[in-house]
Amino acid sequence: MSQLYLISPPRIDEHFLAKLEVALDAGPVSALQIRLKDHDEAAIRRLAPPLIKAAQERGVAVILNDSPELADALGCDGVHIGQSDGRVKDARAIMGKGRTVGVTCHDSRHFAMVAGEAGADYVAFGAFFPTPTKVTEHVATPDILAWWVEIFELPCVAIGGITAENAAPLVEAGADFLAVSSAVWSHPDGPAAGVKAFGSLTGGS
Repeated sequence: MSQLYLISPPRIDEHFLAKLEVALDAGPVSALQIRLKDHDEAAIRRLAPPLIKAAQERGVAVILNDSPELADALGCDGVHIGQSDGRVKDARAIMGKGRTVGVTCHDSRHFAMVAGEAGADYVAFGAFFPTPTKVTEHVATPDILAWWVEIFELPCVAIGGITAENAAPLVEAGADFLAVSSAVWSHPDGPAAGVKAFGSLTGGS
């Protein structure tokens, strides 16, 4: 059984909070990554605090994308860094031992092992499927998840174009978390239905 790791859309407005609350109340969500790629830091500082509060009040861990400094300043539970966003060691120095540092590892076993050895709390593999939220430069297959979970205890996240319809092979391969965005926010019946659609895969109803 995998857990749901929800990622925000790259661009939001003040009305997004209501959508987030509906999604978080619809079923089990373990983590929320605030990934506002289309906003500058000033906008993130303005838009993120209500989202952080709503998630944390529901027991959902909040991970900020890219910036350990900003994640720390906003009181997030962790940070997610890419291969070009700095080192795990530096992120850990800012976030401390009690908070989460996750690392994008694309389709690379080497990147994942390096991240694990550096003290990351989880590694993220992908993209497993085409995704509308970013250009797909790296394509991963379920066998990298199976390889990882057989050898390492560190949790792994599957990311990239994941829907309730295509996620089963990733769950079977051992993904600890399914990172989803468009499948929830662009669901034709709304974000609550988007979360509920993953119920059979993530222990929801």
